[in-house]
Amino acid sequence: MLPSFELLMPETLPEALEMLAGYAPDAMPLAGGTNLVPDLRGGKRRPGVLVNVHGLDALQYIGRQDRYVVMGAGVSLADVLESELIGAHGRVLQEAARVFANPLIRNRATVGGNLGNASPAADTVPPLLVLDAELKLASAGESRWVGLEDFFVDVCDTICRHVELITAVRWLVPPPRTFSRFRKLTLRKSTAISVVSVAVRVTLGESGRCVDAAVALGAVAPTPIRVHEAEEVLRGEALTPEVIDRATRFACTAASCIGDVRSSAAYRERVTDVLTRRLLAEAQEWSEEQWERS
Repeated sequence: MLPSFELLMPETLPEALEMLAGYAPDAMPLAGGTNLVPDLRGGKRRPGVLVNVHGLDALQYIGRQDRYVVMGAGVSLADVLESELIGAHGRVLQEAARVFANPLIRNRATVGGNLGNASPAADTVPPLLVLDAELKLASAGESRWVGLEDFFVDVCDTICRHVELITAVRWLVPPPRTFSRFRKLTLRKSTAISVVSVAVRVTLGESGRCVDAAVALGAVAPTPIRVHEAEEVLRGEALTPEVIDRATRFACTAASCIGDVRSSAAYRERVTDVLTRRLLAEAQEWSEEQWERS
């Protein structure tokens, strides 16, 4: 059963931000509600006021601004799947959207909501981490851009203040010859939280060697994480089995897995190894194909 609360229905984004400021810290934004409503029913959250931001025009866009791909935080996971722009410059995010819950949830769940909930297993986070994404946090009268890696503090905790709302996400258009992929393991085929998720991005130089790389893990630590040590191993190197093995070992070392109802810690560690190694092997095959074409 839902607790009692006051529901506010702003018609514009500035109006929504004024409402959040006026009722802080007792107000929360409501977008798709796929995380918040279950939390309300379970007693995990008890805000006195909900500010409905679902469907606000200012949060419903995907576009190109200079060198960036930019999208409003109210974009649904279904919208991400259908976007040709994201398919061209953020395939790794589309891969996460494709395995996100089920079609009903994807039609409601928003990118901003998935990020703001700050679950260690949030599917959109590892892909956006390897894209070096930034978030726009807006409040009444001001806004700021923050790196996604700096956004998370702990389990379901972020630097977002009570008066702030995630309004946009952006990342630089990746350079040519960039490989990016996402994989996750769940206990069933759909509507399941990740046991482990991994995202990888690799950019090749003229020589066929890796000039830039990013590796991110989900559900293996209190927050999703970038594995900078693995990235350093990859940069400047050809993607040989030896290099892949070294990078994978750093990924496993970075994970601080725990056991819970979905998996033991040991199994999570093993899956981290398998998924990371598999994605880097795919990147190796892709790099060889790129070299043959050049």
